[in-house]
Amino acid sequence: MERLKRLIREIPDFPKPGILFYDITTLLKDPEGFRTTVDLLSEAFASERVDRVVGIEARGFIFAPALAYKLGAGFIPMRKSNKLPAPTESVTYTLEYGTDRLEIHKDAIEP
Repeated sequence: MERLKRLIREIPDFPKPGILFYDITTLLKDPEGFRTTVDLLSEAFASERVDRVVGIEARGFIFAPALAYKLGAGFIPMRKSNKLPAPTESVTYTLEYGTDRLEIHKDAIEP
């Protein structure tokens, strides 16, 4: 786990002063680091029945499809507002540097 932490670059004051940004591109370019990350995520859910994995834009679009593949599940993208063509459900969220809205297709997850 320490090796994975070392593969993530910390960038202070990005995207604005006072924010510490964790840049995962340094982890993603390392084949062993990326593989280990996906393996650890899949191990956490190995005993669960997972039908779908939801990936939140944008970093979730990197890990969620790989995790879904390992778990034999489908992938569902959760996008920023006004990016999906069909009717959606939405949720508003707040981060250190602003507020935004995420959306998912209404038919993405069946009851």
